Amino acid sequence: MSVDHMLQAAVAFAREVAVETAGGGGVGEHVRAEVDLPGWVSHYFEALQPGYRGWTWVVSLSAVDVGAEPTVNDVVLLPGPQAVTAPAWTPYRDRVRPGDLAPGDVLPPVPDDLRLVPAWSAGDEDTEATSFDRRAALELAGGRTWVLSVEGREMAASRWHAGDGGPHTPMAQQASGTCRTCGFRIGLAGPLADRFGVCANGMANDDGKVVDFQHGCGAHSGVKLRRSTSSPVLPVPYFDTVSNDEIVVKRQPAAESAGEELANR
Repeated sequence: MSVDHMLQAAVAFAREVAVETAGGGGVGEHVRAEVDLPGWVSHYFEALQPGYRGWTWVVSLSAVDVGAEPTVNDVVLLPGPQAVTAPAWTPYRDRVRPGDLAPGDVLPPVPDDLRLVPAWSAGDEDTEATSFDRRAALELAGGRTWVLSVEGREMAASRWHAGDGGPHTPMAQQASGTCRTCGFRIGLAGPLADRFGVCANGMANDDGKVVDFQHGCGAHSGVKLRRSTSSPVLPVPYFDTVSNDEIVVKRQPAAESAGEELANR
């Protein structure tokens, strides 16, 4: 008999170890024995504790030779395919969604945030865009340590374009005009000025919000009501209360009226 076969046959010893760990009544039927490594075997027992349906007690045994006593390596409780387990852990930062911040909450940027660059650099490549960023950093930083990077700016532009202020909303799809030509649009300063503005129409849904030039709504400054030039044709009424009624009055001859008056006397 090999060491592995000897360890696989030590079911009773493995059960005693599992019962000692789980307590009386917590260990069920022997499920299987698996050879993890040469001289290392794990015994699986059904867990009977309330709330642990589908879990198994695993007792790992090892031995140096056939005549040696088995050594207990570890005793653990592991979930099976049908076990009820907690969902996978999601880091706190990944769980926070836009709009979750409450008064007093703090959400610092991650280290080396791609959206931010030092205000003194504002871009490393010698391009027209980064040159503008450098000028903007000098003119607009106003004591800020960090400013928006080129990548951060494009991420914001993509988010705004795809959001409620973009061109793909039902409101924008049915609008007769776009924000580009609306008199209520306030222009932005900087590299996004050619794509976005701020709505200043107090009656519009997007008042005070950033809107894409391709966005639009029914409160456009150039909207006019369409009025019909001719009166609508009404159907014939079931009971006519509008038209004038024709009344026929029949008068009797004067002679006949006088004769009837004398006869009545």
